[in-house]
Amino acid sequence: MKNKSFSYWAFLAPCLLSMFFVLVLPLLIGIYYSFTKYNGFTVEGFVRFENYKNLISDTQFLNSLWFTTKFSVVSIILINVIGLALALLVTQKFGKLSTVFRTIFFMPNLIGGIILGFIWQFIFLKAFEGIATLTGLDFFSGWLSTPETGFWGLVILFTWQMSGYIMVIYISFLNNIPEELMEAASIDGANSWQKFWKVKFPMIAPAFTVSLFLTLSNAFKIYDQNMALTNGGPFSQTEMTAMNIYNTAFKVQDMGYAQAKAIIFLIIIALISIIQLYITRRRETDL
Repeated sequence: MKNKSFSYWAFLAPCLLSMFFVLVLPLLIGIYYSFTKYNGFTVEGFVRFENYKNLISDTQFLNSLWFTTKFSVVSIILINVIGLALALLVTQKFGKLSTVFRTIFFMPNLIGGIILGFIWQFIFLKAFEGIATLTGLDFFSGWLSTPETGFWGLVILFTWQMSGYIMVIYISFLNNIPEELMEAASIDGANSWQKFWKVKFPMIAPAFTVSLFLTLSNAFKIYDQNMALTNGGPFSQTEMTAMNIYNTAFKVQDMGYAQAKAIIFLIIIALISIIQLYITRRRETDL
């Protein structure tokens, strides 16, 4: 029994040590620095809760939080709707074309966020301007030059990147639906919409829990796409929270204050994620 217990912990030790040094220890150090005046090189003093109090009056940080929240809500809805629609499409009987479609839809997720940002920056600034010049449509002119177009540019980029990844999750659950259920629904006279809403939708409820969690966590922590596409402009109006924290830490070099922002941001994401998991899991049992 003792040998078994020792083997068990010896097997887990590398993972536990890795998690401690990579996750737990940096978090504890970050919490400590959030109570200090720290410039990245030396601790100039222990300021207690002053950094956290300053957050209340930091309009740029609050604006970035609000912008990130709006972006996350819109992106999460679009990604899951489009991802589910793509999954329903490629699970139809198209033969080898289904594999081709899956590959095409998933490919954007394989491209790095910075590269994607520069690709879409070229599309919005060059291709759209070319269309505006040829057609005379003002809709295609001046993209990324206003907070509104910058917002929708980020949403389009992130949705295009993540939809294929979420599609794969929905596909795995759709493929596990027994054919007998679909045949029984057809025999009972159910049309395509009724089979989706009454049979497929309840069966893939766990997929919504996973997909919502992944899209929520990724949407809130987005940085590289934001930096490459708009860099927070114009006038920091499309600056997301991750970029705001980064700029505070490495441009202003006020890392103690940046750590306080990061801790508050972590708490917000954790609370939202826990609430989301609780609600969606309860929904699974109701379905």
